[in-house]
Amino acid sequence: MALSRNDLVAALAEKAGVTKTDADKVLSAFSDVVLDSVSKGEKVSIPGILSVERVERAARTGRNPATGETIDIPAGFGVKVSAGSRLKAAAK
Repeated sequence: MALSRNDLVAALAEKAGVTKTDADKVLSAFSDVVLDSVSKGEKVSIPGILSVERVERAARTGRNPATGETIDIPAGFGVKVSAGSRLKAAAK
């Protein structure tokens, strides 16, 4: 079962002892900070939980699966999300 945004907000509010409205504002602010930082090429890290960073992807040659035709894929950026030790331990 996936945890929806509403479920996450409710859980945060309960754990922190704040209103759902305040928890939603914090979650929105957190999302904005992560998006802004990653777009600038900065790494965001929550020790033991996760880290998020922008990575460069080199130009490469690919193949169109429908036609088999070779295509050039330009260089670009991607996002790397790494699980921290506490998150990995919780998944066991």
